[in-house]
Amino acid sequence: MSAIVNVVLPVFAIILAGFLAGRRRLLGPASSEALNAFVYWIALPPLLFLAMARAGIGEILYWPFIGAFLGSLAAVWILASLIGFAVYRPKPAVVAMQGLNASFSNTGYMGIPLLAAAFGEAGIAPATLATVLMSAVSVSVAIVSLEIAGAGRQGLAATLADVGRALSRNPLLLSPLAGVAWSVADLPLPVPVVNLCELIGASAGPCALFAIGLFMASRPLAADLAEVTWISILKLLWQPLICYGLAVTVFPMDPFWTACAVILAALPTGALTFVLAQGYGVYVERTSATILVSTVLSIVPLSILLAVYGPRFAPG
Repeated sequence: MSAIVNVVLPVFAIILAGFLAGRRRLLGPASSEALNAFVYWIALPPLLFLAMARAGIGEILYWPFIGAFLGSLAAVWILASLIGFAVYRPKPAVVAMQGLNASFSNTGYMGIPLLAAAFGEAGIAPATLATVLMSAVSVSVAIVSLEIAGAGRQGLAATLADVGRALSRNPLLLSPLAGVAWSVADLPLPVPVVNLCELIGASAGPCALFAIGLFMASRPLAADLAEVTWISILKLLWQPLICYGLAVTVFPMDPFWTACAVILAALPTGALTFVLAQGYGVYVERTSATILVSTVLSIVPLSILLAVYGPRFAPG
């Protein structure tokens, strides 16, 4: 119970505060976009850099974690695509978006602040690694899948070039990679740099969670709730179960990293799926609804997982 009160309640209270502020329009119509941009470009990069710069190479390339996390993502993506195709017989681009929605965890905006709140600084490294995997692997696969499905307006070669350019400018990918390079070079971290990163990075968690609430307030439910529900169940229930199964059988790892992998797999669908859906004009309303529904429902599995793992791995 203490884990729920001390960790889960504050996290969802910040999301609720953002939701209420959005409903009351206290910050203006562009507040969600501005706050998301601040988190994306300003607050998260120093936090990710510092986490990787302080980490050892074993944490940066912890292959059992990578295998279990990506394995569960791939399994749920394929399962959702098969269900979507069998039940709805949609266009291939819709099948790709169904798989993406069912497997794309909100590791950047929700995973990092959640694990930092639950486990302290130790939780930032696995959340950062998961964020890099989502940015570098999942987004790239989704874009290529949409292009192959014919949702894009250009050829595959041009799309791959665009993906490369986008990744080369992605701060959630570049900042941890810079931290990895710093760690591998075994360079000292100057105190002013550490203090700067910690001060700016401290704002990432609450701002990201508040921005989720603002986003939810601006997205009405206008989609097939039956379809959104089974996608959310795959995301919040089956993905963490598959991740746990892989972590204890195929990719055995440290218990703390197992806990982080399962919690990260149980996160709701990330808002970046909406960016892709809107950009390609595919599955927009149902993607928005999935983000909203999975975020609201995620309080149940996340509360259970934090109640189980929180007392074991909480700092101090």
